[in-house]
Amino acid sequence: MIIDWYPGHMKKAREQIIKKLPNISVIIEVLDARLPGSSANPLLTQLRGTKPCIKVLNKSDLADPAVTDAWVRCFEKQQGVRALPLVAKDHRDAGRLLKLCRTLVPRRGGKGERYLQVMVVGIPNVGKSTLINTLTGKKVARVGDKPAVTTCPQQIDLHNGILLSDTPGLLWPMLEDQHGACRLAASGAIGENAFDTDAVALATLGYVSTRYPELLLRRYNLPEMPASPTAILQEIGRRRGCLVSGGEVDPHRAAELFLRELRGGLLGAISLERPEDLPGNDASEI
Repeated sequence: MIIDWYPGHMKKAREQIIKKLPNISVIIEVLDARLPGSSANPLLTQLRGTKPCIKVLNKSDLADPAVTDAWVRCFEKQQGVRALPLVAKDHRDAGRLLKLCRTLVPRRGGKGERYLQVMVVGIPNVGKSTLINTLTGKKVARVGDKPAVTTCPQQIDLHNGILLSDTPGLLWPMLEDQHGACRLAASGAIGENAFDTDAVALATLGYVSTRYPELLLRRYNLPEMPASPTAILQEIGRRRGCLVSGGEVDPHRAAELFLRELRGGLLGAISLERPEDLPGNDASEI
């Protein structure tokens, strides 16, 4: 299974970001807390240069708290980077984020001073639009449960000395790490037409059954863990009525159901990767 997804509007998004960057003081990169490494765009690291960056680990309520803490420590070893777990809909979390922006550039955006210009970036479907709507206190960005909802840039005055620049979701052209691509597909960041749902569900079940077996057992009322991801999917389909005529399990329906419940947090707090899972990260340092 090869996953390669790069809608044409993302090339334009890259050009828009490059054009706006000279006037930006702080970059907010929104990540999915369940897969912070795979949902980070290496291109953004190149583009921002030395500008301060806040890596927002959104959907932290759906992620394993201990693993999220490890990601925060990992990211804050990078020069000019701060990491902040939050839930995009939470107004208190949004307030913490704005306070951190002011801390990083204290001489911008104050009374009688120039605006503090902040750019919000990230790959599709990580919650950028939800976060922006929370920061502004009203619906100014479209929100959806599918990737690539935001397609046009916009600038929003928060009327507190801060200007927000929103950009379309940006994904890198070639998904070279296919393990990371699989995690992105499982999270919903990649369009469904770009991957094999059954294969992604099986790969994800293999990971979850190893790292979080108790959550699978409880969610699907399993007396014991089946021997393989295929057997787990069969049990899920059987217990949830994903059947065809003759009582056979429909594996595709079972795969869709599992991924839908995983994305909705119905299994519990699950992180799909840890810092040591990604190439170049030394587990002994984390």
